[in-house]
Amino acid sequence: MSKISEKFKQSIASIPTIKRLPSYLNLVKRVDEDGKTIISATTIAKELDLEPIQVRKDLAVTGITGKPRIGYQVTELIKSIESFLNWDTAHKTVIVGAGNLGSALMNYRELRNHGLCIAAIVDANPSKIGTEKKGHIIQDVQNIPQIVKDTGASMAIVTVPPEQAQVVTDLLNQTDIRSIWNFTNVKLKVMDHILVLDEDLSSGFAVLSMHMPFYRESIK
Repeated sequence: MSKISEKFKQSIASIPTIKRLPSYLNLVKRVDEDGKTIISATTIAKELDLEPIQVRKDLAVTGITGKPRIGYQVTELIKSIESFLNWDTAHKTVIVGAGNLGSALMNYRELRNHGLCIAAIVDANPSKIGTEKKGHIIQDVQNIPQIVKDTGASMAIVTVPPEQAQVVTDLLNQTDIRSIWNFTNVKLKVMDHILVLDEDLSSGFAVLSMHMPFYRESIK
């Protein structure tokens, strides 16, 4: 299967489509584990509460085509989705912040299964610098530019307190980092070549929290 260029991927896939692809992949992998070799868009749609036409459109961006009235070859579909998401290659990553959240992400096996490779972990706390965590010696955050250069990392995961977020981002701006996964609630100011994905956990909790009073009212 030939690789699709990154520029072409970005031109044909919307963010909602990209966010749905992992759900398809998880489902198809379960089907593969059950020994099934074919899966239809209708089956995927039913399992994920989507419309079959939406599933077909989403999968089409990966370059795969299903057979009418039959469906998709399971193994080929897995390969197509993983290749499209670049989950079949290693992504060297620097974790910025060795606290609880940074540690949890290091321990999250699913990310490693999708190619996330921890190249280094850095922190500003003198008591943590020089200690070991998951086989990595925690390094001084001030050394980020040299660390990125030495490791060839292309991604950074920022899990620092809000007041430190832009400070470490200014250091990342001096590097060849291409993307930042931002777990702070700060809007980061980055160089044009860096893509930022904000993952504000408090926003997600806000939605759930607001829903709870209505839920309690409905069950009275």
